[in-house]
Formats: sequence, C-alpha cells, structure tokens
Amino acid sequence: MKVYLDYSASTPVDKRVLDAMLPYFRERFGNPSSIHGIGREAKDALEKARENIAQVIKAQPEEIYFTSGGTESDNWALTGYCLNNKERGSHIVTNNAEHHAVLATCEVLEAQGFEITYLPIEPDGTLDLSRLTDAITGKTLIVSIMHVNNEIGTINDLKAIGNIVKERGAAFHTDGVQSFGKVPIDVNAMNLDMLSMSSHKLYGPKGVGALYIRKGTNIGKIMHGGSHERNLRSGTENVPAIVGFGTAAKICKREMEKESKTLIELRTYFWEQIQENIPDVRLNGPWEQRLPGNLNVSFKDADGESVLLSLDLHGVAASSGSACESGSIEPSHVITALKMPTEYAHSAIRFTLGRWTTRSEIDYTVSVLKDIVERVRSL
Repeated sequence: MKVYLDYSASTPVDKRVLDAMLPYFRERFGNPSSIHGIGREAKDALEKARENIAQVIKAQPEEIYFTSGGTESDNWALTGYCLNNKERGSHIVTNNAEHHAVLATCEVLEAQGFEITYLPIEPDGTLDLSRLTDAITGKTLIVSIMHVNNEIGTINDLKAIGNIVKERGAAFHTDGVQSFGKVPIDVNAMNLDMLSMSSHKLYGPKGVGALYIRKGTNIGKIMHGGSHERNLRSGTENVPAIVGFGTAAKICKREMEKESKTLIELRTYFWEQIQENIPDVRLNGPWEQRLPGNLNVSFKDADGESVLLSLDLHGVAASSGSACESGSIEPSHVITALKMPTEYAHSAIRFTLGRWTTRSEIDYTVSVLKDIVERVRSL
C-alpha cells in the first residue's frame, strides 16, 4: 500500500488545475508581453490568475506579483524592502523557528550591516507577543513572522501581531506558504504589507509563487531586466504555471471551509489512534491553533530517522524534524526551539494530511507505525 502523508512538503496537481494549464503549453502559448492577439490572450489569463489569488487574501489584483515560489518571495520581501529603506532603519525582527528562506536571507542582510532580533518561540510553538512588543524599536525596519510553521503547524495570530507592528511604524511581512489557501487570510485586517505564497503547497504546479505587496510599499527589485510585473520583477512570466496557480487558488477559496473540517476530523482520528496504540508519544505544537492537516508527533526513545525510513519501506511517505549534518543526526531548528526533552527531540515525525487522504490510509499507517516504533525502541 502506498500512503502519502507529506502534503506540507508538496501536493499532487489537482486534475482540474492540470486541465486549466494544458492549453497554455500549445494552443495559447503566447508571451504576455507581446501586443498581438496571441500575446494578449496569455496576458488575459495571467491577469485572471492574479485576480483569483488576490481574492483569497482580500487584496487588490495589482498588489499580486508573480515569482518562482515561496523562497524567492521571502528573499524579495526582506532584501528588496531593507535595501530600499536602509536610511530609515537597520533592524529586523523575526523568530527562531522561521523557514530557512527567511533565516538565510536575514543572515545575508546581517552581513551587510543589518541587526537581527530572533524571538524565541514558546514550548507550544506560539509567539509571546510581549516579547515582540519589546523587540520593536525606533530602528526597526521590518518584522517578518510566518503565518503557519512548516514543521509543527502552529498558526500565529497575525491580526494581533499586525496591530503591534503597525502601532510601532514598522513594515510587516509574513511567510504564508503553508497557510495560503488552507486557512483564512485578510491582508487588511492583519495589517500585512507583504505576504509570500507558493503554488505547489495547494495542489498547483511547482516553480511558481507570488508576493503580495501593499500599494505604496517602497520595495526594490532583486531581479533586473525587462519591465515585467509592473517593472518590479523581470523575466517572462510562466503562464501555464501561473494559470494553474490561479486555478488552484480559486478551488481552495471555494472548498477551504469544507476541506478544513474534513482534515481536522481525520487528524483527530489519527492522533487518537496513535495514542491508543503507541505509548509515550508527544504532540509537538498546540492542538487548537494548528494547521488542519498537520500532526507532528514525537515517539520517546525512537530515533526519528529510523522510524521515517522504516515507514518509507512500508510505503508511507512522511517527513522528519531532523537534518543530517556532518554524519550526525540533529533535531531541526524548529524542534530545538521547542526545548523539549532529548528523548523526544530526536524522534519528531511530521505527518501532513491532504485532499485525498483516507481513513483506511491512516489505519494502515498506525498499524505499521506501531510495529516500527516497538522495533526501533528495542534497538
């Protein structure tokens, strides 16, 4: 049996999305910058996708800029904004459980003279808002706090964070790669200035994403060339992928509420079955304030990498909170930030459910997981 429980890593392209994309590879293949009819046809499709994406986050279509994915969007938001506004400040606030696309960009900016404050997360993965309030100073240029943590699924309260950031006059960026299309987003209610998005996390194609940039935000380019994307992001747009992204966003907007309810029910059942069948387990992250399809679990004294590889041999695809560096397996920066006991820190497994997950797949996973954990612990 093959079971895919790694939907936060990537999703299969929905057939409805693929069907929408196919004509733009051959019949409607034009360059959207061309002024002839074939080019205008591609341009119209591009703008319709922009509109679909804007509607999901209650933005204006002209505030959506297409990119190659979440990593480029994060890089552009931080680098483009900070370098274009360095006369106004030199301080960035983020947290120590951010995606590497944000953390690595902060490291680069730090080498260029910017000061970075990395806020610690709480043991349940949430952010202490009083720490955030204290961290923002008159020199703070931008605050970048992710909406949903990619490993443990914690949903940050962007409305509360946005209010704090706005009151103190800094710009507010969020990495919304894991949340876009899965949980409600209102860029105005959340006081967001920039929001990073990615297509392949919501049943669209890989290699395409977007950055929401609020009107009036002073951001510079990080890619130079032509005048594409209103002269802010050069390079011919990937029309088939963008059409797919827009279609996927439209489907998610329509089906989000129903899908979230289904995923929460499946996730609850999964966690109950794990607790009933396997002793000494720990849930990583909060239960309520969590992405619907995310279940990150640690199995006491069971090496996570061994569990993960054994699951793969049984046809179950999940992911580990560990990274192999210099021949030794260490907990990820997110798991380390939770400051959990060592016997649990090395055994974090992320299971993420999605549109086609079934209860029978969960039953199969629990049955093999029980035997795997027992065997690994005995070693």
